[in-house]
Amino acid sequence: MALADDIARVLFTEVQIQDRIRTMAAQISRDYAATAPLLVSVLKGALYFMADLSRAITIPITVDFMAITSYGDETASTGAVRLIKDLDEKITERHVLLVEDIIDTGLTADYLLRTLRARDPASLNICTLLDKAARRIVDTLPIQYRGFEVPDEFVVGYGLDHRQLYRNLPFIGVLKPEVIAAAR
Repeated sequence: MALADDIARVLFTEVQIQDRIRTMAAQISRDYAATAPLLVSVLKGALYFMADLSRAITIPITVDFMAITSYGDETASTGAVRLIKDLDEKITERHVLLVEDIIDTGLTADYLLRTLRARDPASLNICTLLDKAARRIVDTLPIQYRGFEVPDEFVVGYGLDHRQLYRNLPFIGVLKPEVIAAAR
């Protein structure tokens, strides 16, 4: 079984993703030139994006990870978020950039922001590879860096999964509806 056979269409190729990441990294490097920001990534989905983004940033940075759950085995967020792994680093008075793979409803990002703001960072912004604004419920998110806007379809690849599969695809594509239906 080839995972790519389950893709209805490719939204962003590997080349497009890498080009956009380099552009975002250059902007982050300029904006945070006077600081050494802490990049906080959410496992597992943002792992690929965080790795490529952090390598493309040209200023000193530190990284840390959180793990949460909000989807379970479903294709849409349940709205209930649970922290599974917290940060190892202290963020008080540090410049923090939350690195997300995708923001759709905004409920997960809002939960993370509230959790991180309670720790008094010097600044707190969001860098997301994908923005699914059509599904947004929380409109007050400080998205400073946005890779691509995506349609209201279920996307996989480049870290994004369906039932823990498809993360390793080098592109981002729309999963065939019959694949989603068969998993129910």
